Amino acid sequence: MQNPYLKSYNQANLRASQLEQLEMLKIVAEICDRHGLTYWLDAGSLLGAVRHGGFIPWDDDLDIAMPLEDLKRFTEIAKVELPPHLFVQNKDTEPSYRFEHSKVVNLNSFYVQFDDDFEASYQKGLFIDIFPYVDYPYLPNGIRKKYLRGMCIAYSVLHGKHYYSVESTLKWFWFGLKYLVFAGIWKLLPKQKKYFTCLPSNNWHGMVEERADILPVSRIRFEGQDFNAPNNPNAYLKKLYKNYMHLPPEDKRDIHSVFIQPTLQNL
Repeated sequence: MQNPYLKSYNQANLRASQLEQLEMLKIVAEICDRHGLTYWLDAGSLLGAVRHGGFIPWDDDLDIAMPLEDLKRFTEIAKVELPPHLFVQNKDTEPSYRFEHSKVVNLNSFYVQFDDDFEASYQKGLFIDIFPYVDYPYLPNGIRKKYLRGMCIAYSVLHGKHYYSVESTLKWFWFGLKYLVFAGIWKLLPKQKKYFTCLPSNNWHGMVEERADILPVSRIRFEGQDFNAPNNPNAYLKKLYKNYMHLPPEDKRDIHSVFIQPTLQNL
């Protein structure tokens, strides 16, 4: 259970953090628009735009997605065009970072999640998640969900914290072998342009979107400004959240972070 004083502190800083993330999104969107790169609001941020006209009131992160090739181009452009307090965090820029998706991180802030590792040196600040999207093969729902779930678990175990013990070593080899098998199968499966979603090792729920529901992107109002959204937000959100317009019960409206420190100028 989270310390009530810390929870109160985070809630007091939540709106300032959201507004700082909004400024980060404006910068990212401007770079993408200027260079012809495709992005769209994703997951909770898209849900917030549709249901609340901006951030979900208790949400403390921001999600966008890009086609993988556009993300690669953005990463190179960002090295030159992002302001000094922002940078793209991925496994190349910070080897101790363990996720396959990228983040734009604000170096003038501090943000701690429940699963953050303080023995690892990666930057821990306010961020925008950027999920890379790729073409998918056709697989029956049951098979696809089991396959993707297994791949995600294997990847998570491989890139989690390891301790020197017989059990830990056996787990590392076992899940390492599983991941190699899953990744090998993925390379062999014929991909189809019809299906488009995030990388398989990042797809815990086994969801597959149809490309026509995403591209070409549309525009949506988010915190008083227009940003890119999937072509069919309703179909997109129904697959992710089912009855997405229904608010969760109050005891489920928790922010993700353990600690939020927005940039000093917003305090």
